[in-house]
Amino acid sequence: MNNVIVIQRHAHLAGAVKLEFVKGREGQLARAVLTAISNQYRGRGEEREERSIAIRWTLWGTQAEHAAEYLGKGSHVNLLGRVHNTQYQDSEGREVHGLEFTAEDIDYLDSKAEREARRARHIVHNKARSERQPAHA
Repeated sequence: MNNVIVIQRHAHLAGAVKLEFVKGREGQLARAVLTAISNQYRGRGEEREERSIAIRWTLWGTQAEHAAEYLGKGSHVNLLGRVHNTQYQDSEGREVHGLEFTAEDIDYLDSKAEREARRARHIVHNKARSERQPAHA
């Protein structure tokens, strides 16, 4: 399954971008994982039905760092990347097959004002949540 290109348009992020640094050939390398959900419509007229498609994408390097800095839950994006097969043995020796999606290009669709408003709501939400939690002795 080499060179299969995947395009996910008008998606929104289901949660925060998860950024970590892993050992690469030339030192530390940024890796970010995000889940993007897009809605597709099938049928015509009254028979139109909405289906949500969730894809877990991996981004690398500077692209990963920028995504972690500028994107958050609800951000709107277009993603272009590739899919490839994975295969490994689990702890019980069974073969597990899966698919991984690696982003090669990502378009940020939100304006700066939308991004700042989302960031402000996130800060207020986290502050309110931390105030509700009891302090540990």
